[in-house]
Amino acid sequence: MNKDRLFMDIHVIQTLPPSNINRDDTGSPKTCQYGGVTRARVSSQSWKKAVRQYFNDEGNLDNKGIRSRDIVNYIAEKIREIDEVISLEEAVKLAETTLNKAKISTKDLMLKALFFISEKQAYDFAKACLDGEKDKKKLQEILNSNPSIDIALFGRMVADNPVLNEDASCQFAHAISTHKIEREFDYFTAVDDLQKEDNSGAGMIGTVEYNSSTVYRYANVNLHELKRQLDDEEAYVYAASLFVEAFIKSMPTGKINAYANQTLPKAILVTLRSDRPLNLITAFENPIKSNEGYVEKSIERLFDEYIKFEKILDKSQYTSYMLLGDFAVEEIGKKEESIVDLIKNLEANIKENLN
Repeated sequence: MNKDRLFMDIHVIQTLPPSNINRDDTGSPKTCQYGGVTRARVSSQSWKKAVRQYFNDEGNLDNKGIRSRDIVNYIAEKIREIDEVISLEEAVKLAETTLNKAKISTKDLMLKALFFISEKQAYDFAKACLDGEKDKKKLQEILNSNPSIDIALFGRMVADNPVLNEDASCQFAHAISTHKIEREFDYFTAVDDLQKEDNSGAGMIGTVEYNSSTVYRYANVNLHELKRQLDDEEAYVYAASLFVEAFIKSMPTGKINAYANQTLPKAILVTLRSDRPLNLITAFENPIKSNEGYVEKSIERLFDEYIKFEKILDKSQYTSYMLLGDFAVEEIGKKEESIVDLIKNLEANIKENLN
C-alpha cells in the first residue's frame, strides 16, 4: 500500500424516465455507439455543471468558483467591497488594467474566453489592484493560490496564458445507458386560450425527441492531488465527501420541467485505491437485453465486473456500497444503510489511508 497515493472511484446505476436532459445542436438527446448499439448519453460537462450547482446550493463553502468572461466587473465589485469610496468606473478601469498586467487579455471589458476564478482569488486580486501591484508573477501567483473545490476538481485552462492552468484532480465520465435505446418523439400541440370558437386549429404544433434509460455513471478523484491543491486536510476531505454527495444527488436541468425526471441512483459503489482508478463500463460492453427492466441486471453486472478486476488490481484500501432494493449481489465491501453513513465512513477512511 502506498500511503502517498490514493484514488477514489465512484460508480452509480441510475434509471432515467422519458427525458431529454442533455441535447445536441439539433435538440436531440445525446447518444453514442458502444458495444455495437446506440446508447443514451449524458455528457460529463452537463453533469459537472449540475455538481457545481449542488456545491453552491448545498455545500458549506466559503470559497466558491465563478466561471465567466465578465471577470473585470466581478473583480471591480470586490474592489468596491474593500474600498467603498472608489467609484464603479475607477474600479472597473483598475481591475482591467491589473488583469492585463497579469497577462489576461480583455476587449470591451470582457475576457476573450471563460475564466474560472474562486471568490478568494478574486478578493485577493482586488486587494492587489488597490495596493497598486504591477508585478506579473505576483499577480499570477494570486490567481493560482486558494482555488475553490470546483476549480481543483475540474481544472482550469487558459489558452493564452498556460501559467494560470490548473490540472483537474477529477476525471468525469460521460454517463451512458447499459442497454440499447430507441429514439422516440413526442408530438405536441399548444392551444391558444384566446382563439375564436370557429377556429379549431392549434396555436402551435411540434415534436420533441426523448428517450428513457438506465445509465452507468462514473467519476474518480485523485485524492493526493486534491490534498496538494487545497493544502488543508479538513478542506480536501470535505471536498471529497461533498463531491460524492453531489455526484449522487445532482441532476442536469435540461427540459426537466417538461419531464420531471427527478430520480436518484439505485446503486452506489465507492472504492479507495492506491494503485490506479478503474472505470467499470466494460461490464456493459455487451448491452443488457430485458423485457423486465434493466436496473437489477445492471447492478449485478457492475458487481460481477468489480470482482473480476480485483484479480488484476491491488486490493482496495476501502470499498463501500449502498443499494436501494433487494438485489442478488456478492458483498464486496461495507454495505451502508444510508448516504449519511456512507459519507461518514468514507471520510474516516480517506484520512486513515492518505498521509
